[in-house]
Amino acid sequence: MRRSVYVLIILFLVMILPQHIVAQDYQLGAGDVLSIDVWGFEELKIEQLPIRPDGKIAIPLSGELQAAGITPGELANTITTKLGQYLKDPIVSVNVIKFRTTRVYVLGEVLKPGMYEIEKQHNLIDALGSAGSYTRDAAKKKVYVIRKEQTSTPLKVNLLNLLEKGDISQNVTLNDGDIVYLTKNNRIEFAKDILPWISAVYQVNEINE
Repeated sequence: MRRSVYVLIILFLVMILPQHIVAQDYQLGAGDVLSIDVWGFEELKIEQLPIRPDGKIAIPLSGELQAAGITPGELANTITTKLGQYLKDPIVSVNVIKFRTTRVYVLGEVLKPGMYEIEKQHNLIDALGSAGSYTRDAAKKKVYVIRKEQTSTPLKVNLLNLLEKGDISQNVTLNDGDIVYLTKNNRIEFAKDILPWISAVYQVNEINE
């Protein structure tokens, strides 16, 4: 019964939390596709503008702008300042019409282990939701995030604090190639139990590429 409640919480967070974050705090990055509107100036409207791999965009009257690493609202403010040199009190809106995807691996005690392309915030809850949540044997206090090419001790996350206490700091952001590993409810050894999974995943990935 308790596990069912936690699963419902994860599903709720997957559906609700990302939308709230995207509206206020979403950090733009290469691969996001934007639409840009300047109220009253249809000729300046851009329906689809991808952020380039270098994190920049180029728009009329504003030139090259850094977009990656800031929010849509912050980018709109930057464009407003630039256009203000040519237009009187421009009103600019920036929307993300297609979110970039991040490839992560969710392994161990989850219902559907595998590789997933996740969107928006690319965080732990998104990854667990994609993998169908955790199994009954999962140790929710011992969720490991292994960064790509990491050689030191992986990041340890307490999922229980996120689910029971609302500790959003445990909902870590994932980068392309990261691995989320849920352990069992017993003591594990990183070298013995986790490293073989990592090696197998990257070997398969290299073969596929």
